[in-house]
Amino acid sequence: MISLNWQYIYSVMPQFVSATLTTLKISIISIILAILVGLICSILMTYQVRVFDKIAKVYIELSRNTPLLIQLFFLYYGLPKLGIKIDGFTCGVIGLTFLGGSYMAEAFRAGLQSVAQGQIDSGESIGLNRVQVFQYVVFPQALSVSIPAIGANCLFLIKESSVVSAIAVVELLFVTKDLIGMDYKTTEALFLLILSYLIILMPVSILTSYLEYRSRRASHGV
Repeated sequence: MISLNWQYIYSVMPQFVSATLTTLKISIISIILAILVGLICSILMTYQVRVFDKIAKVYIELSRNTPLLIQLFFLYYGLPKLGIKIDGFTCGVIGLTFLGGSYMAEAFRAGLQSVAQGQIDSGESIGLNRVQVFQYVVFPQALSVSIPAIGANCLFLIKESSVVSAIAVVELLFVTKDLIGMDYKTTEALFLLILSYLIILMPVSILTSYLEYRSRRASHGV
């Protein structure tokens, strides 16, 4: 039977609270930026905006086929060689946004392509211009379809935020490894790590399931 040193857990709890806030901060900023990048790229590719759609496709292939750790190392250790110095937190946000934007783009593109041409024609027939058709007809339906994938990508990015510990960002995994190295309290440190991620991920998972449920009800007119 595993026994935990609760006194030790209580003593290091403030460090995990601070690390959890850092993980949340870097995740939330990255997710918001990734959604914006993904939406823009999906529009460029779906509507085949000349030149820019090719750039978006190259970006997606590059992002999805290179490890996040390598991207972070390039930003944190490579750019200073070129005279560009960026702190670890900012590098983490850029790296997660770069990775997440490509996954969000595919999620949004699937949603945009799911909208029937008849819906678009109907919008145009009542006098809506292309921007209004996108705003009032295409995007709401596409978003409804994309919600499950967007939610899954949000969970993915939160978990991937642990990789930024490799560039000295004091988030959950960094603190866990630091405490294990100093105090050899592996079980307690891992227990707090798992607990912290559950506290972060469970609400996101529940919210995603709720939004997916609501979108399905709305699509059936309930």
